[in-house]
Amino acid sequence: MFGEIEGTGFEVLDPRFENCFVGHARVERLWTGGRWLEGPAWFAAGRYLVFSDIPNNRMMRYDDTSGQTSVFRSPSNNSNGNTVDNQGRLITCEHLTRRITRTEFNGKVSILADRVAGKRLNSPNDVTVKSDGTVWFTDPSYGILHDYEGDYGEEEIGGCHVYRHDPATGATDQMTSDFVKPNGLAFSPDETTLYVADTGGTHLSGGPRHIRKLAVSGDGKLSDLGIFAECTAGFFDGFRVDRKGRIWTSAGDGVHCYDPDGTLIGKIHIPEMVSNVAFGGEKLNRLFITATTSLYAVYLTANGSRLG
Repeated sequence: MFGEIEGTGFEVLDPRFENCFVGHARVERLWTGGRWLEGPAWFAAGRYLVFSDIPNNRMMRYDDTSGQTSVFRSPSNNSNGNTVDNQGRLITCEHLTRRITRTEFNGKVSILADRVAGKRLNSPNDVTVKSDGTVWFTDPSYGILHDYEGDYGEEEIGGCHVYRHDPATGATDQMTSDFVKPNGLAFSPDETTLYVADTGGTHLSGGPRHIRKLAVSGDGKLSDLGIFAECTAGFFDGFRVDRKGRIWTSAGDGVHCYDPDGTLIGKIHIPEMVSNVAFGGEKLNRLFITATTSLYAVYLTANGSRLG
């Protein structure tokens, strides 16, 4: 399963991308057998990666010490996005239960957020944790549109938004109001910018297929800085940011890398539609890639800005 995989490879679109990998680096397929993989999250202490197989209603675990992949949780409530909080706990978006959960160190699953102003969330999609411990997540309606990745249901909130949950107070606040289908999200290394993908074009003719850039004020409020990048192949889904502020994002033909100035500088071609990525490994220089049915990985000379 290791070695160079047909249909993979680096494409340099700007000389700056040449500094992101070594010439002999190759994409590896670590596991296959999913239906729609998502939500990779790296756990450094155990040297393993957790990721979701949404339609199969399970979470998988790739063990970097053995190279083996096994079922981590089944059923998983059609889990989607995952991340790691500042204490090393798993934070998960669940479509079926329409909630954000945290897996405690003893294995107990705690509910962080499932309602806002008494109304149920749609189907939380992706999540990230800020250095102050607040949990930021997107809530499009994909999990309630049909029974494939959750249960068909009605929107109660009346829109798809970005939210911030404060575990210290238990408050969950709506942070945006003008997204069609907010999806992946990540902070810049200094946390002054929040990037959010909008995949509204999946269900709205001519709808958005871009990543937006929002300024984060000292009190956590957001202000729009416009469109950061338009997707040139399919849709952006999940993404991560490296220590130099470059965005590594999923797309229809693989992983696209953007310089902080918004220039598409290169691609990692993958022979399946990519859903999400996560930096892992001892130095956070291994990019794990969840694609339609398979988990891939490649070593880079770039390092992730944080765990999860």
